[in-house]
Amino acid sequence: MQKPGRTKRVAFGFLVVAVVLITFIGISTQRRCNAEGGKDYEYIGLFTDVMTIVKKNYVEEVDTKKLIYGAINGMLAALDPHSSFMTPDNFKEMKIDTKGSFGGLGIEISIKDGILTVIAPIEGTPAQRAGIKAGDQILKIDDRFTKDLSITDAVKRMRGPQGTKVVLTIMRDGFDRPKEFTLQREIIKVTSVKSRLLDGGYGYIRIAQFQERTDDDFAKALKTLVTENKGKPLEGLVLDLRNDPGGLLDQAVRVVDHFISAGGLIVYTSGREKESKMQFTSSNDSKEPNYPMVVLINAGSASASEIVSGALQDHKRAVIMGTQSFGKGSVQTIIPLADGSGLRLTTARYYTPLGRSIQAKGITPDIVVDQIELPKAPVKREMLLVREKDLENHFEGDGKGGAAGKQDDLKAAKSDKAEQKLEDLLKSDYQLMRAVDLLKSWEILKGLKSGKP
Repeated sequence: MQKPGRTKRVAFGFLVVAVVLITFIGISTQRRCNAEGGKDYEYIGLFTDVMTIVKKNYVEEVDTKKLIYGAINGMLAALDPHSSFMTPDNFKEMKIDTKGSFGGLGIEISIKDGILTVIAPIEGTPAQRAGIKAGDQILKIDDRFTKDLSITDAVKRMRGPQGTKVVLTIMRDGFDRPKEFTLQREIIKVTSVKSRLLDGGYGYIRIAQFQERTDDDFAKALKTLVTENKGKPLEGLVLDLRNDPGGLLDQAVRVVDHFISAGGLIVYTSGREKESKMQFTSSNDSKEPNYPMVVLINAGSASASEIVSGALQDHKRAVIMGTQSFGKGSVQTIIPLADGSGLRLTTARYYTPLGRSIQAKGITPDIVVDQIELPKAPVKREMLLVREKDLENHFEGDGKGGAAGKQDDLKAAKSDKAEQKLEDLLKSDYQLMRAVDLLKSWEILKGLKSGKP
């Protein structure tokens, strides 16, 4: 049996050892935290101090939620133009956007060199009809200057009830001074894919934006073109990605998948976290025939449309034609938050199959073709001839043969109108005209290169 004094001394010894161990562990933990986090905790303390001071001393009572939301907005704005915080309402709107129907003006925007800039107006929207163009700088939305606005705030100001108006103050290359554009808000319903069969069995498909159903609609468009071509394979295809601001990455990958051999790399992403390092390759599904293909791009082609054009260019599956694309080569991850809000955070850069980064560079076309205004069709020479009916004081005929003559004129007019409808797209679009010319000369050039007759 141990003596009480001895027991007390042993217990005291254990207590001393325990205190020393706890102190040592505490010091080690503090050192590790300092090493790993640096001054992070100090700055968080600074933030809470400022918030406490503001809540206690600001001239009016402040809503804590408003302060936190504002702080998060400022924090993300300090990172890059594409990272942003979405309130619960904005987060809901974002999810609606990808489904292809939303209220507003139809403008895809970004912040370039600190200025709110138009990536592209969406086809068939108030923005396009008003003459808004890719590269336009938006200096004001109504009476509010955009200099300190985030993209989220700018979008919120441009959206509103259908039928209401908003004034955008625009600066553009060639303008002596900023110009005001008055636009009327509409419910924007974006038709993601449009197609038509051109003369000679050549197909034309335009993708306006990459949404949830883009690839399904694209596949249907390819089948429709073959059907319209009397079941024959297409002679060639023009894929129009001009003024396509991008959208969903998976839809861009699926569109490329129609043209790239199974197992071929389409795009890969790289970031700090393991989850951000991904590769997307072509599947084993059936492919389109290896017909000639031209992809049209311009300064309004961004993000997902650059993934498509970059992959097809690297695999030498298509000739890229037009002008330099926008250069948005970053991947944003959408992270839902507990209160229904959301975080759009840049988590990676994407790279084309050959390892090219598009960020701030864009896709360089294989053939540079600027869009130019085509001259109006020349007046037919016969229209300049003076006829009897043009002479002053001429008298009318007796009416015989007049009805038949009028019917012939009507038939001719209808025929001319139908022909014009078929060719109006080519005649008014110089870049598309050049693309079709290239497709038509493809086999000729191929024959010349091989030396075959």
